Amino acid sequence: MSSTGDLSAAPAAFLTALAALRRAQCRPELNLAELPAPSKLAPYAVALEAVVTGSATGLAGDPDTELATGRFILLYDPQGQEVWGGDFRIVTYIRAELEADIGKDELLGSVAWAWLVEALENHCTGYHNAGGTATRILSQSFGTMAGSQDAVNIELRASWTPDSADVQAHLEAWSEMVCTFAGLPPLPDGVLSLPNRRRN
Repeated sequence: MSSTGDLSAAPAAFLTALAALRRAQCRPELNLAELPAPSKLAPYAVALEAVVTGSATGLAGDPDTELATGRFILLYDPQGQEVWGGDFRIVTYIRAELEADIGKDELLGSVAWAWLVEALENHCTGYHNAGGTATRILSQSFGTMAGSQDAVNIELRASWTPDSADVQAHLEAWSEMVCTFAGLPPLPDGVLSLPNRRRN
């Protein structure tokens, strides 16, 4: 697993965190790959990208269609950062396309945020200083494209500070979130689900 920073001189805490990410058991529908890590946010960082396509779900429709995408970034600053409230920070992004009528639901953003919080709690992750935004994006077509179906995307941007370098459960919780945004069951008991929203 590549990352920013010189791993030969990396602090033990960051190496522990990288090992924890390697142990994560993510859902098989998730195509997980490494990305170039941001170099200006912290002295050490690692970034992952996730994609769930139609071919991974067995659902009807175009197998190449991306049902959900996401990014998971783990930042580490040995000196800590006050706004983080710790040495580590996890920064995430998830995007999924929904059916247009679902975008009218005013509770959609609240449900997305509640799912994030409950996913972290259900995976027994210790964390604090969580924050984020949920955004609905409506795309309407006009003129020669007027016959195209309206599209709605939900974007969830969130970050939180793990209580320790053992971040395995954090990656597993996030991977479950990406699959949920893609409309994949099942969800653990007590987790709020976004409505069934896959486009045809």
